[in-house]
Amino acid sequence: MIPGHAMWIMRSTLLAVCVGGVASPVARAEPCRLSPQHAGVTFPVERVSPDWTCRLQPIIEDFTTANKVGPTWVSLPESLYEYLLDRPPTAAALLNRLDLALYKSEERSTRRYWGDDGEGTSGLVELVYQDRMHRLYYLEGTHDSRLLRHIVGKAVVLLHMSPGKDTAGHDVVETTVVAYTRLDNRLLAGLVSLVRPLVSSTVTRKLAKGIEAVNRLGLEMRKNSQRVLFEATDPPSLPQDDVEFLRQALEGMKASISMPHKDQASQ
Repeated sequence: MIPGHAMWIMRSTLLAVCVGGVASPVARAEPCRLSPQHAGVTFPVERVSPDWTCRLQPIIEDFTTANKVGPTWVSLPESLYEYLLDRPPTAAALLNRLDLALYKSEERSTRRYWGDDGEGTSGLVELVYQDRMHRLYYLEGTHDSRLLRHIVGKAVVLLHMSPGKDTAGHDVVETTVVAYTRLDNRLLAGLVSLVRPLVSSTVTRKLAKGIEAVNRLGLEMRKNSQRVLFEATDPPSLPQDDVEFLRQALEGMKASISMPHKDQASQ
């Protein structure tokens, strides 16, 4: 969902990475364009640079699979959610140390990260566009499993976020992920009608599992903030800036939980 949080996004969508389509050169007589509507969700694609628009358009228009997960709640305050999205290695380390996922991530350059979900999917994730409510990612990578052997491809992943409250008054972020994937395997591309259902179900499962991992991270932060902080500082510690931000965010979450919800206070 890139998590970047980029990590869940990485993980969830990194299969997307792997299930990208065979690209064929196409002469374009008109400017490249992206539709603003994707699976019923509007994205500000007009803000994407022309170069990126031309790179993304063939994947979106000639996809192998198109998948949507959400809207679903992620149990994190907006500021912490965005912080982790922008720091995939930090998000991956926390999920790994808390035994919530097997993710690994490394920064390769500005807005570009390598990720591995520990379950056969790995590749590069690049942040193309971001604002408070949206992220758009481009992915290249591979997936290897018993049923899908060495899938290579590309993906475009669109993330929509909307902060809110759950029924108990806790901060959450409503999250929707739309992913377009395209196979680069020429042999599999010729059998696309046969492999599409399997690829699509695998992408959906990975997207949903990634979102759930981040949601579980948020729940763990609410219920056991001391454990989260311990894992963050256990040698080798996360970077000091990350630890300090995490410490303050956990204190803020704890304070908000101790405050009565306005509906409860009125009773």
